[in-house]
Amino acid sequence: MLTTKTGLFPPVNGERIRCVIADDHELVRYGVRRLLEDSPDFVVVAEAGDAADALKLTLKHRPDLVLLDIGMPGMSSFEACRLIEEHCPDSRIVYLTMHEDKEYVQQALRSGASGYLLKDTPTPILLRALREVRRGERYWSPQILHQLRDDSKQDGVAQVPLRRNSLTSREREVMKLLAEGQTVRQAATALGISIKTVEAHKFNLMRKLDIHNKAQLVTVAIQKKILPVPVST
Repeated sequence: MLTTKTGLFPPVNGERIRCVIADDHELVRYGVRRLLEDSPDFVVVAEAGDAADALKLTLKHRPDLVLLDIGMPGMSSFEACRLIEEHCPDSRIVYLTMHEDKEYVQQALRSGASGYLLKDTPTPILLRALREVRRGERYWSPQILHQLRDDSKQDGVAQVPLRRNSLTSREREVMKLLAEGQTVRQAATALGISIKTVEAHKFNLMRKLDIHNKAQLVTVAIQKKILPVPVST
């Protein structure tokens, strides 16, 4: 991956996207750090050589993004991802790896990560993907998406469902507004995002939670404490 200067993306409200990088190769960490910090809207707050240290540093710094390699020694990156999601739900995890193996992709889906990027991803695409993940979107390298689609076509159904509890903070916000009775358009206005983005979040959360109608949406929102329990008068 080549570095690039990207003055087109200044920090939003003066705030930079805070990142933790985890890779067992120091040279890779150095390269990713340089790549990110060549862009004015990113800053690397910590580096880790294994998943256990990545977990500790994430708990300490509460970054916006955690970039995890797969196959590091010691603790599994997938277990670290699950623990980060549990204890730091606002820190989004992106796997940055050379692995395209079906098994790894399936585990990544199960772990609830927000992205899966290959290390040969061109720099402009990588930066764009990380920005999208920071905004609450998900991003998977095209090769990985093709693999998932092929698996789905062969078996008739998707191989691995996303975890039922792996809602992003943005999906929880959308769920709350919709459960309160707001329309997609009203939710988009309230959150300052596009109607299309709200519809995408709605689709994702309903698919993850196996919700099919408004009543189920309200019930699950209450169960997950996203919506307060109604008080009878």
